[in-house]
Amino acid sequence: MSFLRLYLRVLGLLAPERKLAISLALANLALAGVFFLEPVLFGRVVDALAAPSAKSAPRLIAWWAVVGFGGVLAGVWVSLHADRLAHRRRLAAIALFFEHAAALSLGFHSEHHTGRLARIMNNGVGNLFGLWLGFFREQLATLLAIVVMIPLALWMNWKLALLMVALMLSFATFNAVAVRRTHRAQGEVEELHHEIATRAGDVFGNVTVVQSFTRLAAESAALKDMMRRVLDAQYPVLRGWAILSVLNRAASTLTIVAIFALGSALHARGEVTVGGIVSFVGFSMMLIGRLEQLANFISGLFFQSQSLRDYFAVLDERPGVVDAIGAKDLPAVRGEVAFEHVSFGYDPVQPALHDLSFRAEPGTTIALVGPTGAGKTTALSLLYRAYDPSGGRITIDGHDIRDITLESLRWNVGVVFQDPGMFYRSILDNLRVGKPDADHAEIEAAVVAAEAAAFIARKPEGYETMVAERGRSLSGGERQRLAIARAMLKNAPILVLDEATSALDNTTEARIQKALDALTRGRTTFVIAHRLSTVRNADLILVLDQGRLIEQGRFDELIRRGGLFARLAEEGKFAPDAEEVK
Repeated sequence: MSFLRLYLRVLGLLAPERKLAISLALANLALAGVFFLEPVLFGRVVDALAAPSAKSAPRLIAWWAVVGFGGVLAGVWVSLHADRLAHRRRLAAIALFFEHAAALSLGFHSEHHTGRLARIMNNGVGNLFGLWLGFFREQLATLLAIVVMIPLALWMNWKLALLMVALMLSFATFNAVAVRRTHRAQGEVEELHHEIATRAGDVFGNVTVVQSFTRLAAESAALKDMMRRVLDAQYPVLRGWAILSVLNRAASTLTIVAIFALGSALHARGEVTVGGIVSFVGFSMMLIGRLEQLANFISGLFFQSQSLRDYFAVLDERPGVVDAIGAKDLPAVRGEVAFEHVSFGYDPVQPALHDLSFRAEPGTTIALVGPTGAGKTTALSLLYRAYDPSGGRITIDGHDIRDITLESLRWNVGVVFQDPGMFYRSILDNLRVGKPDADHAEIEAAVVAAEAAAFIARKPEGYETMVAERGRSLSGGERQRLAIARAMLKNAPILVLDEATSALDNTTEARIQKALDALTRGRTTFVIAHRLSTVRNADLILVLDQGRLIEQGRFDELIRRGGLFARLAEEGKFAPDAEEVK
């Protein structure tokens, strides 16, 4: 993405408040007028004072004061409203990034570390804010001033103005060369900063592992090595732009000297007055100041450009799963689910599912069993459209789920994961994820049914107790019981238990089994099973192997067949029923 296109895209985010943005642009045009009128009036005042009769001097000074005061008022108005606009749009840019990134596919999030995404959002939004503020405070007035002042300078004295044109060309050349020679290296620097953020986030997210394996010194050394690589890549870039700054300053100084020299020669030949030289020098100093501001802006944009590109790159990512045109809400759900010749693969070369077909009647329990990597979790993730199948279709009560809005589909499918996922919020807030408007009675009923009331009551602040990041302050059983209560509050007619208890010990699982029995009652339930009782009591067992449905039927029927399911049972692949210690 070129500098110009990138900058236009930054300004494009101001579109929701375009009227105010246009008003600020017009105010900047007035400021540009003030910038070139002041040196002209200054020169006229000098000539008027030098004339035998100085009658016009007071009138010119009065005009000068009016112009200056008008510029002050315009500047105050621009500063006040530009600041407010930039702050509002910064918050809007955070919301835009957050909502878009959170809706992207699980595949995207598996490839992008949360630390990296957080850095992209924070740096990108911070740079957007700076550019918006700078645009209305300086950049727009600078561009307008340059556009107005160069023709005016040519009109005032084309010979002196040619020196200014030469200065502009030198600025443009120097900056173009600097950008072309250093942009690749600056991209590497930004990528290294992302790696540092990712590494640090990884350590903070696994601090128990770091401490228990005494990895702190090693992780610190690795981070310091990354920092050294950042500096090794950054120093050549900084050196190049330091040289550019020296060249720009040298060109400006030489131009002023040349203007004085040429102006003196022209004055000696009677082609320009002293006031004309004073006006042009003041004019030139102002224009040089504006050119240097523009050069500083280009330098700043250069160092910010990669973070802005990363920000827009995330916004340009298309969600893997979106509502179809004309998608409708799912009507009242009975719970009949059908997979019809469904195929899917994370990698097209190695499909995870092949031609999967089965039907689940409303209110039945379907157990999925098979070796690790058979495709059980993948199959169930298609039901709530974490991904879309590459072939075939999935229906609920005869409705193709791709013709249903994502919100209504996911609201009708409850999921309890092996890792339930807890937010860094209170217990109450975590429960209300299932039903934001749930009243206290509903929450109490779900908590009691999920066997969670006792442990919540033991917490020092009860429902208001803060849960640590990813639920680390809770035991595995406590997290899972909150997840079950959350699913109960959601009260979805279709339920997915994705190895919801496989990570728990025998005693804890036995305690939770009552809650699970209450949760599944009256719902079409899909469960990835590892307990013998779960498999035995299922209305239908699906046996998967390498993404294919090998067998299906009831427990006794599959045992009699002597196939893969029977072998799994004989080899003790199903854990014995959990028993609660009294």
